[in-house]
Amino acid sequence: MAASGRPATPALPADIEPAELPADAIEVGRIADAWGVKGWFRVLPHSADPQALFSTKRWYLQPSERGAKTFSGTVLLRVRESKDHSDSVVARADGVEDRAVAELLKGARVFVPRSAFPTAAQDEFYWVDLLGLDVVNREGLALGRVKELLSTGPQTVLVIEYEEEGKPAERMIPFVAAYVDGVDLPARRITVDWQADY
Repeated sequence: MAASGRPATPALPADIEPAELPADAIEVGRIADAWGVKGWFRVLPHSADPQALFSTKRWYLQPSERGAKTFSGTVLLRVRESKDHSDSVVARADGVEDRAVAELLKGARVFVPRSAFPTAAQDEFYWVDLLGLDVVNREGLALGRVKELLSTGPQTVLVIEYEEEGKPAERMIPFVAAYVDGVDLPARRITVDWQADY
């Protein structure tokens, strides 16, 4: 017991070491809870296709913004194994040998370097790469900048932010070939067949 009469907060094992978050780190999921009794834990990916989680064995964790914190700063988790499980991913890592340690990771935010993502196929893009791109129509009229993407089931929708009469506004454009002529990542621009008054 600690001097205050409360039990001491359990600490992460020494082989889960503090680390610097890579400059190109992208948050790809969060740890939901322990899974089983042998140190496995369940991760809820932010994407329906969790390939970024499988692309590297080095995950960087930060504590949840809410709730109890069992560590501070950024730690490096060396993943031994990860696999799809229902609508989540289950994994095990060095230093996480039993359920008690896995429970200490609950709520942690999982980051991986963008440079570790698998290469996207032709005409496929990671959502994170589209955020902040300028959107122009075929006539060269600026329609705004990509603020976020929404998955509506059968298609993805670009949420574009722009200003109208000095006030922030949004428009939505389906991210489908019928409306999107091209994505130029180096130029940070998306060209669309869309008018400002749609």
